[in-house]
Formats: sequence, structure tokens, C-alpha cells
Amino acid sequence: MGFLKDIKLISLHVILALAIYFLPVLSNVYLIGIFVYFLFKIIKSTTQERTLQILLACGYVIGAEVFIRMTGGSILYEASKYMVIFFSVVGIVSTRISQKSFVYVLFILLLVPGIFVAGFNIGSDTVIRKAIAFNLSGPFCLGVASIFCYKKSISFDNFKTLLYYIALPLITTTTYLFVFNPSVRAVISGTGSNFDTSGGFGPNQVATVLGLGMFVLTVRFFSKAPYKIFKIVNIVLLALMSFRAIVTFSRGGVFVAIIMIVFFILMYFKKSNSKNRKRITFLTGLFVVLGLSIWAISSIETDGFIDKRYNNEDALGREKEDISTGRTALLSLELNAFLENPIFGIGVGKSKEYRLEKTGVLAASHNEMSRILSEHGIFGLIAFSILFITPLVQRIRNKSNLFFYSFFLFWFLTINHSSMRIAAPAFIYSLCLLSIRYEKPFIHRQQIVAKR
Repeated sequence: MGFLKDIKLISLHVILALAIYFLPVLSNVYLIGIFVYFLFKIIKSTTQERTLQILLACGYVIGAEVFIRMTGGSILYEASKYMVIFFSVVGIVSTRISQKSFVYVLFILLLVPGIFVAGFNIGSDTVIRKAIAFNLSGPFCLGVASIFCYKKSISFDNFKTLLYYIALPLITTTTYLFVFNPSVRAVISGTGSNFDTSGGFGPNQVATVLGLGMFVLTVRFFSKAPYKIFKIVNIVLLALMSFRAIVTFSRGGVFVAIIMIVFFILMYFKKSNSKNRKRITFLTGLFVVLGLSIWAISSIETDGFIDKRYNNEDALGREKEDISTGRTALLSLELNAFLENPIFGIGVGKSKEYRLEKTGVLAASHNEMSRILSEHGIFGLIAFSILFITPLVQRIRNKSNLFFYSFFLFWFLTINHSSMRIAAPAFIYSLCLLSIRYEKPFIHRQQIVAKR
């Protein structure tokens, strides 16, 4: 992608944030525009191009999802998941898929009994359609996207384009956050997750997608660029996005981003020759300096509250009793529900009611693993086992995906601190199943020179 085109796309997404901030109704137009634009691109594409166009569509959607929710543009709250499902179904119908992807059809079918259990035990305040949409749209999105992606092949250059498409709407999100909350210091008074610095939306979800953006921009930071200005622009974007992720005061997304980055650097280093390893080592040093600088600025802007947050301290510097902010108690309750109903579970969406009945507190699950066990019983256990084991088995046979561990860990860690409230973990999981072709030698193996 040329530099001028790069700058035009970035500028367009910055302007988009400003336009929607001053005229919020444009957020609805943006959502519809995304669907129409990518559907048109998919219809126009050849059979050879279609896989890439569908991946770009899904990637852009997951990047834009939180911004659209944040600005009130979701005509349906789960619209982004439905769009990923729709585009993936188009891909399943119009491209060749692997017969072995049937394992994900089985995954989806294993979740069906939980719907009937919920229907038989419906409470007076429960709307079964909403319960299913909220709790099953994420797993269903993951299953359908995985059927489409399973063993699909994509070039490394096209994969980098896909990552860029994920990042573009996150640049819009970052810009919007700076306009919505230009002064972080003015709204910080404690160490809890902060809605003001998160655009008035859920800090957990905002930090999760910005953390994903941090990873994408880090990959671009380590990639070779034809001009230095590419690097400079990328570093600025990475610094701004990282800062906004940190000051949400939601730790999960930032921790996951760091883990993804570490695994990417390790895999990149492992697969490179000695010359490229020196370059990676040098860039890693610069990256650490950049990270420490961003943290220092964040600490100054929050008057040190961010340091207390990550040290698990309250505003007065006292250590908090529960570092998980209540998630451990939720996990324990859901596991207890599974033990009480081990065969069929308590039914889709019923864990919320179960928690209210047992504790008097109405709270949604933060852990997809324990939720699927409590609501689906043994069927949920088998379903989750399929999700966990299948990509690892494929990895043994095909090690071409440089990003496998980063993406697999993003999915696994995110669903354990934020469940599947957004489409990102579902689609990113499916990217683990792709095979990457390195047409231009991106990774150089050291040649063996015969002795003369």
C-alpha cells in the first residue's frame, strides 16, 4: 500500500471520528455504509479474490464494532456479529471450504439443547429471543467464521492488509476518544474503570479493541517499510492508541495486548536469520523505550492513579482484596451451576437469573468458559473442548501462521475476562485456522554452506 493512499485512508478515518462526534446520526450511516460497501466489493470480486474480500469485510467490522456502539450507531446491538456471520456465510456458499470444518458445525449443534432448556425454564422477566441473541451470537459468530476460514490459504502481504483494515476503524475510535475526553486528568478521581476516558462506553470493551489495535500497529512497527515516514506515522498512531487503552483503567485489554506482542516478537525472532534477528533486537529495544515513555505520560496525566490501578490499589494506595474485581465470585457461581446441572446445564441466558437467585445481584458473566459450562452442561464442555483443541491440532500439522499463538491467546484470554460481548474474539479465533503463504521471502532461513 502506497504512502499517499495510506495517509488518505488514515485522514479519512480521523475526519470520520470528528464528523460523527459533531453529528452522531452519521454513526448509523457509517454502519450501513460498511455493510453496503463491503457487500458490493464481495459481489464484484472474482472467485480467487473473494476469500480476501470477505476477510477484509469481517476484519473492518470487528475494528469498527465498539466505535459504532459507543456512538449509538448499532441499529441492532449485535449488528456487527450478524454482519460477520452474514459475510462468512457468503464465503461458505461461494468459495470452497474444507470438509474437516464440519467440526465447527458440530460445535454449533452442541449449543442447541441449551436453547430448549432455557425455553422450558423461562422466567417471567426473561425475553428468550434477547437471551439467545446476547449469549449465543458470539459463539455462533465464531463457529460460522471458523467454518469459512478453516485451512483457507492467504498470502502474507494480503494478511498484512487484513490487519491494516482492522486498525483503520480503531484509528477512528482513538480520535473520537481524544475529542470526547481531551483532558484525562480532569475526569480521574479514583482507580476504577473509567467511562469518561472510554467515550462514555464500557471500558472493558474499549480497552479490548484498542489492545488489538496496539498489536496490529506493533506488527507494522516491526515490518520493513519503504520510507521512514511510514515508521514515524505508525509510531505516532501506536503511541496515541496505547495511551487511550491504558487510561480506560481497564487492565484486561492492555495485558492481553502485551502478551500477544511478546509472542509475536518471539515467533518472529525464532523464524528469522541472524541478520534479521539483529534488526528485531534493535527494534525491540526501541519498542520498550516507547512503551515506558507512554506509561510515564499516562502516569503523569492520571496523577499516578494508573500506577495504583495496576498495583491493585485504591485511590489511597491501599491494596484491594480482589484483584479480579468480582470475576472470581462470578466464575465460582457458574461452576457451581454446572455441578448442579451437569448434563443439560441451566439453559441459555439463565446464569444471570441463577446469580440473582443465589446472591441477589444481577450481573452478566465475564467468563465465556464458565458460562458455556453452566448454561450447556456436558454439551458445553464438549463444545469448548472442540474450540480449544482443534486449532492446536492443526498447528502441529501446519506451522505457517506466524500469528497463531498471538491470536489464539487473544481469543482465550479475552473470553476469560470479557466473555464474548464483542465480535473480535470470535473472528480473531478463526484467523488461527488460516494458512499463510510467504510468496516474497519474509522469513529467511540461514543457508547451509558446504565446506570447500
